[in-house]
Amino acid sequence: MGIRAGTTRLLRWAAGLFLLLLVVVFALRAYDVQRGPALRPWHVHVPPEMDRAAMAGADWEAWMAAEARAFAAVRREVTDRLDPEDRVPANRFFADSPLNPAGFPQDWNRSVILMPEGPPQGAAVLVHGMTDAPYSMRHLAELYRARGWVAVVPRMPGHGTVPAGLTDATWEDWAAATRLAVRAARARAGAGRPLHLVGYSNGGALVMKHALDAIEDPSLDAPQRLVLVSPMVGVTAFARFAGIAGLPALLPAFAGAAWLDLLPEFNPYKFNSFPVNAARQSHQLTAALQEQTRRLAAAGRLDGLAPVLTFQSVVDATVSTPAIVNALYALLPANGSELVLFDLNRDAKLGPLISPQAAQAVDRLLPPAPQRFRMTRITNVTPDSAEVMAEVTEAGETATRMVPLDLAWPRELYSLSHIALPFPVDDWLYGLVPDPADGVGFNLGALAARGERGVLVTGLDTLMRISSNPFFPYLRDRVAEGIPPGAAGQRANGTPGSPVGRAAHDANRAGTADAMAVR
Repeated sequence: MGIRAGTTRLLRWAAGLFLLLLVVVFALRAYDVQRGPALRPWHVHVPPEMDRAAMAGADWEAWMAAEARAFAAVRREVTDRLDPEDRVPANRFFADSPLNPAGFPQDWNRSVILMPEGPPQGAAVLVHGMTDAPYSMRHLAELYRARGWVAVVPRMPGHGTVPAGLTDATWEDWAAATRLAVRAARARAGAGRPLHLVGYSNGGALVMKHALDAIEDPSLDAPQRLVLVSPMVGVTAFARFAGIAGLPALLPAFAGAAWLDLLPEFNPYKFNSFPVNAARQSHQLTAALQEQTRRLAAAGRLDGLAPVLTFQSVVDATVSTPAIVNALYALLPANGSELVLFDLNRDAKLGPLISPQAAQAVDRLLPPAPQRFRMTRITNVTPDSAEVMAEVTEAGETATRMVPLDLAWPRELYSLSHIALPFPVDDWLYGLVPDPADGVGFNLGALAARGERGVLVTGLDTLMRISSNPFFPYLRDRVAEGIPPGAAGQRANGTPGSPVGRAAHDANRAGTADAMAVR
């Protein structure tokens, strides 16, 4: 009895301590919210979206009609009702703002299907990331179309409209939208044509989840190839407990606690504000993905999985790079998969300013050979050279071969980032050397954020993060290798032989500052 009574007292003490900590966290979070910015209309109005039960039986036309209703609601409930202080050029939701994508030649916040010139030779579904829009899949989608394939780029529910949409969306909604897009792609390509699934960040988790679901459900269309760009296989530990940060939002006075970031919305194709629910859904999706991968691997059922080609920066502040290696590639069968890691710029000359953890990241990540998959590391030819090469270790082998790439680090970059990989340096919005013929004259990627504090509407962290990929020509060509071109195939926009491709290549070689001076 004494032991049982002691155990009961200990449990009561632990429960009391937990409740006390919860109250303290609640109070501190509520205090922090009260000191933060106020919620704006785009943080409050949740536009209507097709629910996943309806998506299960809907076709593309029904999806587009529902999407049109969501955007009409944003125009009616947000844009047309803005207070005078919100009617400013830096607000993408202001109708007369140069950043309002409704005034662009094409609004890449909306779902889109790119059809080739001739009969489709295959179908690709390309899924964007969290807080993103179909724009992040634009360049790879255009590559598929140029090779004679139909490219379906769906907008995930809660995205593209207003950030408030992400307070209500779930990962199951996104999975249902991915299935709908696959059905639309198959309907347009026809039976017997190959299917590729391409996913960026959160979209990488979604297309991987669809491929695993197709193993367990024969009624689903299984892909013949998977391409993942900065995939969200795992997230930070904070995302697991993000829901605690949102607890004060249960009281109307602390509604701001439902948001981890409340920032100005100046990016036409990405939300800057970030709700607690988005972090929770990311964690739940990656947990479901990892559990299913482990279960199917243990049952020996991954043998039917398509080859997976993944591109990932060794340093990534958004997703867990180790999870890609340990929770995905370590479980894959010998099916022709490959992991491509972009190393740090060893020629950055930043010395002790580079953290030891970052400097040693690639050595900790790459497992010892041999492995069942090909390992490729994009790194400097020498520590004193900006030129890069590919260090390739074939599946089942231990020897490494060096492949020159004829690409180089721009002088001002010390690494890539999570958001950089799917964009070439000539992208009009995110590129280091934006192409003036491709866009509306506004660029975020080439800004030299140096000046006095308090001038910009956003913090410097947002602008200092590299948003385009100097090695996109390599990424694009590696993706293109697996796309059999049809009769409608043609040179893709941005290839080294095109004017855009040459400008990007020259910028890589000469350094962005010199290239911009020449332009």
